Amino acid sequence: LRSRDCGTETRRRNLATEGIWLGRLVASLMPDEPEALGLLALMLFAEARRAARRSASGDYVPLAEQELALWDDALIDEAETLLRRAAAKGVVGRYQLEAAVQSAHTTRRLTGRTDWVAIRHLYDALSVIAASPVVSINRAVAIAEADGAAAGLSALDELGDDKRLHDYQPYWAARAGLLARLGKTREATEACDRAIGLERDPAVRRFLQERRAGLSRAEKD
Repeated sequence: LRSRDCGTETRRRNLATEGIWLGRLVASLMPDEPEALGLLALMLFAEARRAARRSASGDYVPLAEQELALWDDALIDEAETLLRRAAAKGVVGRYQLEAAVQSAHTTRRLTGRTDWVAIRHLYDALSVIAASPVVSINRAVAIAEADGAAAGLSALDELGDDKRLHDYQPYWAARAGLLARLGKTREATEACDRAIGLERDPAVRRFLQERRAGLSRAEKD
């Protein structure tokens, strides 16, 4: 399993490298296009955290638990510069907003905290111009962090009629986390089981299984 993880990560790294190369090319050819700058900034923010997404043993590390010293400051600074250039054009777009979300997360390396209210507002804006299941789920998570787990779960419940989410792992993982925070262990366990069954990345699946084991222990206590 570990060797398979390494192969998967290598493919992702190669794709990211190629994507950034193409992003730099497009940004150089269209230096006044804010979304070209925003897309490159988004890719650089994501790449800057690559080394922190896996532990030394290859285990998945969620954003909130990542070691900040492993983030690439040079890539983050470059992304911030691109985002400022894009913002100066005065035309807001999807990629700029997505990059701004990543920027808000990376400020934790400077402030020691995440501004979840700002992130929630960014997802509010994304919901207007580029609504998607990913945006809706991330918005619900941001609401939970800014206003409490109950508010976040309510936002997730509002998505219940979207059939695209029935087989979408992040929805069930987010739901499991919020239910667990509210002490609804049985429902959290059921949601976690659904997430595990849908996850294809071995490292993420192990992470979810560990969370599931913690819920089982909580049920027995």
